[in-house]
Amino acid sequence: MSGCMPVTFTTDDLATAQVDALVLGATKRDGALALLEGHGLDEDVVRSVSDALSALGAEGSTDEVSLLAGVDGVEAGLVLVVGVGGSGPAPRTEQLRRAAGVAARSLTGRGSAVFALGQEGRDQALAVAEGAALGAYSYVEQHGVGKAGSAKAPLASASVRGLDGEEAQAAQAEVSAMVDAVSYARDLVNTPPNLLYPETFAADVVSRAQEAGVEVEVWDPEQLAAEGCGGIIGVGQGSARGPRLVTLRYTPEGADRHLALVGKGITFDSGGLCLKPGASMVTMKMDMGGAAACAAATLAIAELGLPVQVTAYLCLAENMTGDLAQRPGDVVTMRGGRTVEIINTDAEGRLVMADGLALATEQQPDAIVDVATLTGACIVALGERTIGVMGNDDELRDSLVRLGTDAGDTAWALPMPEEIRPTLDTPVADLKHTGERSAGAMVAATFLQEFVGTRGEGAQASPIPWAHLDIAGPAYNEKSAWGYYPKGGTGAGVRSLVALARSFSG
Repeated sequence: MSGCMPVTFTTDDLATAQVDALVLGATKRDGALALLEGHGLDEDVVRSVSDALSALGAEGSTDEVSLLAGVDGVEAGLVLVVGVGGSGPAPRTEQLRRAAGVAARSLTGRGSAVFALGQEGRDQALAVAEGAALGAYSYVEQHGVGKAGSAKAPLASASVRGLDGEEAQAAQAEVSAMVDAVSYARDLVNTPPNLLYPETFAADVVSRAQEAGVEVEVWDPEQLAAEGCGGIIGVGQGSARGPRLVTLRYTPEGADRHLALVGKGITFDSGGLCLKPGASMVTMKMDMGGAAACAAATLAIAELGLPVQVTAYLCLAENMTGDLAQRPGDVVTMRGGRTVEIINTDAEGRLVMADGLALATEQQPDAIVDVATLTGACIVALGERTIGVMGNDDELRDSLVRLGTDAGDTAWALPMPEEIRPTLDTPVADLKHTGERSAGAMVAATFLQEFVGTRGEGAQASPIPWAHLDIAGPAYNEKSAWGYYPKGGTGAGVRSLVALARSFSG
């Protein structure tokens, strides 16, 4: 995939490491600053570093960085000490992941670094490696698009203390697959909308899927119409750049469980005839973050060789205001035959997703997970860094919250109260696609649930377990970089989906 910073693992002596920078972790214990153990440095070096940190007034707080040059007893020209923070809401592995990202971002322009942040065991070593590589991500550096000048290149390479031999090789491959996947999702989200639109998005995924040995199929507007995908057609008909549906199929031998993914892929959202204010359009290239996450996760699952069948539906359209743009009051027929009254053309994402969910249902998978930058209401409820998770199956929903949070995609469960469904009733169609303004994230999820079908027949029929990830907040960072998250696309949702697939395969 994309050219991400290479990360290796080592158990070599850090004092003699031939690198540009040595990265250590620190925290405050009993009111005093302390270096986290696991670095293997001798007492004189530790004392020298601690004295220098004390002189600087360092506290070891989250995101704090202290740079020390010419430390006696260390070959590296620079010692960087990053605050890991104390006990907090983030799991310990996530604190390390974020601290590594902060350090990597602070080492822009450097050639190499070795990380010893107090990690213990394989999981924490992987977290540090992942955080360092994701912290070194740069869209401009990889693609040369959007900025010229003398900007420094990101940190070129890193090694992480703690693993060796075959264990290190396996960990390196795992980190590479995950970082490549998250970086690919970030790349897609960051690509300007005049360059990334349904046709080019589909073409890029086709190219990468073929390299990964994943089967891929693309439906153009004519095929979408023939297949009855009225939601995708309706949203995309206002644009000169027609919609696409991309289906990815990963079918490894021996897989006995099937996971279906559905991603919202609005490559640019003007709001349609219910036009957004100009300032609200500036970041709307990110409205395909859900499709980006599903595509990247599927490719990562294939690269990791996880023994679970995955079918992903990328629902791609550009929501514009052309001559044929759909209007409030229109009624469209969705995949499967249900009719929907259009109320607000700026609530377009749920329409393309409905077709994807109906298609996923036809495959009778063991579970369906959809990912979408769906509602501003979810940002109001949970802020800009937390994924909202809803669904019809408590076990699946809660598993995604736990697995996602452990993997770095902080998530929280939201309910779907039964009183919401009647607000979608309309006399002119089976349902309308918006309801009352309050509880907007849950209203959108309730609409989506209508297109999730059942498994089995008659009295034996039961709803297919389904979960909805609203990534409207964390998919795009408009503010300053933090942790291992850059400004711009973040790759939210990718690691949640890979973690779920891993749980299905184990």
